[in-house]
Amino acid sequence: MPADQRDPPSSRSPLFGVLPWPERTAIAGALRTETVGGMVLLAAALLALIWANTPLSGVYESLRDFHFGIPALGLDLSVQHWAADGLLALFFLVAGIELKRELVVGELRTPATAVLPVVAAVCGMAVPAALYLATVWAGGGSPGGWAVPMATDIAFALAVLAVISTHLPAALRAFLLTLAVVDDLGAILVIAVFFTADLNLWALAAAFAGLGVFYLLQRYRVRGWWWYVPLGVAVWALMYNSGVHATVAGVAMGLILRSRRDAARGRRPAESASPGERVAHLLRPVSAGIAVPLFALFAAGVSLSGPALGAVFTQPEPLGVVLGLVIGKTVGVFAGTYLTARFTRARLNPDLAWADILALAALAGIGFTVALLIGELAFTDPAATAHIKAAVLVGSLVAAALATLLVRRRNTLYRRLYEAENLDADADGIPDIYQHNQPGTPAGGPAGRGRTYG
Repeated sequence: MPADQRDPPSSRSPLFGVLPWPERTAIAGALRTETVGGMVLLAAALLALIWANTPLSGVYESLRDFHFGIPALGLDLSVQHWAADGLLALFFLVAGIELKRELVVGELRTPATAVLPVVAAVCGMAVPAALYLATVWAGGGSPGGWAVPMATDIAFALAVLAVISTHLPAALRAFLLTLAVVDDLGAILVIAVFFTADLNLWALAAAFAGLGVFYLLQRYRVRGWWWYVPLGVAVWALMYNSGVHATVAGVAMGLILRSRRDAARGRRPAESASPGERVAHLLRPVSAGIAVPLFALFAAGVSLSGPALGAVFTQPEPLGVVLGLVIGKTVGVFAGTYLTARFTRARLNPDLAWADILALAALAGIGFTVALLIGELAFTDPAATAHIKAAVLVGSLVAAALATLLVRRRNTLYRRLYEAENLDADADGIPDIYQHNQPGTPAGGPAGRGRTYG
C-alpha cells in the first residue's frame, strides 16, 4: 500500500490522534529500546542506593572516586566523572541524532506540528525553574540549582509505564518522546552557556575545527568508522579540555549526522538508511542499556538517612528541586499544551480527555538522569550535592507515583485504544486503522487519526 494512503489527511487530524504510519514506525524502535534501557536504569539506581546505604558504602565511594586516564592529555578523571563526561556523551549523541531526525523528517519539521511539543517543553522548563527560584528566594537559599528540575528522563518515564503495565496510546508516548528530545536540547544549551568556566579558547577552537571536518566528511558522503570514531574521540577530548562540558560534543556530532537517505544517483544505489539512522541503531542500545545506567550507578548513590531525607524538605535548594519536578513540571507541560491548543484552535482527540494530558505532564516530572548531571555541575560542595541528588530521587519518585495514579485510572480506555490501533485482521503487517475503505469506515479513516497542532 502506498505511503500516502496510510497517512491520514492533516485537515482531519485531531490533537493526539493516531500517529501517521511512517512516524509511528520510526518512533516505535526508539521507544522500545528506551523502555528496556529504563528498566536497566531503575535497577542501576536501586543498586546504587542500596550499595551506598550498607556497610559496603566505603567500597562504593572508593570505586566511584578512583582516578584513571591520561594525565598528559588532561584526562585523569574519576570513575564518576568518566561516566558523567564520557558515557553521557553517547547519550547526548543519540539525543542529537533524534533531535535532527525530528527537525528534518519528524514532528518538528513544520511549524504546525512543532508548535505544541516545543511550547510544552519550553513551559515545562521555565515553570520548574521559576518555582525553584521562588522557593529559594523565600527560604534564603542559593539560586544556582535553577536548572536542575528542567529536564524529563524519557527512559525512566517509559520504565514506569512498563512497570504499571499501561497501554498509553502511541501518540501520547510519541509526544512524551518529542518533549524529552526538546528538553535535552534545552538542557545541553543550559550546560554549555551557564556551566562553562575557565575557557581554553585554543582547545575550543580545535574542537570546532574537528566538528567542521566532521561536517565535511558528511557533506561529501565519506563512509567508514575509521574516519569518524578517532575524530569523534578527539573532538570530545578537546571539548572537555576547553572548559565546555564534554557532552556538548556528543549533541553537536548528532546534529551534524545526516538524517535524510540519499536517493539513487548514477551508479550509486539509494541508501537503505541514513548515517544518523545507522549510528542511532548501533548506539541507542549502548546508550540506554550501558552508558546511562552506569552513570546512574555512580551518581545516585546518596545517603538515605533521616537527616539527609529531612534536608530535602527543610532546606530551600532541595525543596525547590522537588517542587519544581512534581508541581512545576506538571503545571508547565499541561499549561503549555492547553494554551497551545486553545490559541491554535486545535481539537483534542474525542477519545481522550484533558485528564490524560495531565497524566502525561506528571510523567514529565521524572527528571532523573539530566537532573543528576546538572545537580553535580551546579553544586560543588559534596554535602549540598548529596542533598540535591536526594531531592532529584524523591521528586522523580513522587512524580512517578502521581503519574501512576493518573494513568492507571484511565488504563481501560488506553487498552481499548491500543487494541484498535494494533488490530490487523488481514495479517498484512499494517494495522487496519491505517487502511482506507474498511467496511463501515468512511474514506479517510477514523476520526482519531493523525495530529495537527495548529
